[in-house]
Amino acid sequence: MREAFYQLSTVGELRVFKKVSIFFEMIKFEHSLFALPFAYLGLFLASGGWPDAAVFTWVSAAMVSFRTSAMALNRLIDHEIDARNPRTRGRALPAGMMQRRFVAGAALVSVTLFIFCAYRLNPLCFQLSWIPVALAVLYPFCKRFTWASHFLLGFILGIAPYGAWLAAGRNFSWVPGFFMIGVTAWVAGFDVIYALQDREFDTASGLYSLPVFLGEDASLLVTRILHGLALSAWGIAGLLAGLGGFYFAGLIFAGLFLIRENWLVRTFGLARVEQAFFNMNAVVSISLFAFVIIDLSM
Repeated sequence: MREAFYQLSTVGELRVFKKVSIFFEMIKFEHSLFALPFAYLGLFLASGGWPDAAVFTWVSAAMVSFRTSAMALNRLIDHEIDARNPRTRGRALPAGMMQRRFVAGAALVSVTLFIFCAYRLNPLCFQLSWIPVALAVLYPFCKRFTWASHFLLGFILGIAPYGAWLAAGRNFSWVPGFFMIGVTAWVAGFDVIYALQDREFDTASGLYSLPVFLGEDASLLVTRILHGLALSAWGIAGLLAGLGGFYFAGLIFAGLFLIRENWLVRTFGLARVEQAFFNMNAVVSISLFAFVIIDLSM
């Protein structure tokens, strides 16, 4: 009896582990690297260096839990669209590898954790916590009625440096404001690139995106303009924050990767979208944060 019980327990644990693994793969959990460095950037600048350990922990937990809830909601709300799209029908929900109620439960738990983290940070963060949650719910519906969804996604991630700034107990400032503008433009730009993959499907399905509205060439031009705006906003933020040569060296480094990202898609087309979208953008966010740390440490 005891051996049978242990075997059943092991099988149950393996099933749970597999389900959790599928869920994390479905929401691309590792892509938290896009947003976390900019949240840390705002936190470190607000603190003038290394922040309080407790604040750092709660900001980290808030960022990861929020992104998890947002991605789970996105997959849940877009379930039927993903099932019809040849590119996405292999995702966990359309493919039947994940149940909707499990994803809904995970989203609810993650939202609750995010709000709790905001509560533990300070009253202002708690009072404002409904804003990113509301935007995360709205975003998946936007493609049904407007091509501006790319900019809403950018703004959702753009909140990260400002939210972390407030988490450190600071008040209004244009420093995180310009970082927010930069992140918004940067994310909107690479989301336009990503949307190029679905242009034909979106057109046939009556869905909205900038590539559907403008076509491929004009959309890529908009992306280049947005990424130029992002670099300019980050440059202004650095000047306002009094950052020095190391930060601006990092900004140039990030700019080179943005140039390469746009060059890859313009030269090789959609075959290089995955590399442009994932690899390049992870380098941009991590390197910019790293150079801020170096600058603050000097």
